[in-house]
Amino acid sequence: MHSNTRAPAVDGRRARTARETITGYLLRLATATALVIDAVVHIQDAHFYDANAGALLNQGQLFRIQAVVAIVAAIAVLAWPRWQSWLFAALVSASAAAAVVIYTYVDIGPIAGLPNMYEPSWGPPGKLFSAYAEAAGALLALAGLAYTLARSRRPAAERAARQDDAPSARLSPSSQA
Repeated sequence: MHSNTRAPAVDGRRARTARETITGYLLRLATATALVIDAVVHIQDAHFYDANAGALLNQGQLFRIQAVVAIVAAIAVLAWPRWQSWLFAALVSASAAAAVVIYTYVDIGPIAGLPNMYEPSWGPPGKLFSAYAEAAGALLALAGLAYTLARSRRPAAERAARQDDAPSARLSPSSQA
């Protein structure tokens, strides 16, 4: 009878672990997909902006750099899902989303060797789709970061709870006499 009372706890733990595993994989896959969409749109559109010269880097080069960084972030989240990868993916996605929105609505002008990237239209191919993917990628990466941090803290709390429940291994001074 004693062994029957422990079986549901083990099954419950396995079910929770399976749900957590599926959740982790879905977050990783969704975040990587958003980053890959961002990268593909930037690679496809880079040639439109190669003529925008006159700065340290032209806009086409910046698009290619963004594409490579997004691919690196996607690979990092898929291959090494630690908090550092999630933070990197969130920063890449959020910065890209912020840049596309700001440069669509605000004429900032050239900054520190970067060209003037003001483009007051959502018309270029893939621009709106990429903006949605970047915003979704940022939110998903932040969710992945929170999920990873919560999972890393929980085992420590569970170990502490198990140690509190376990009988003391030391003998009290009164029982040693």
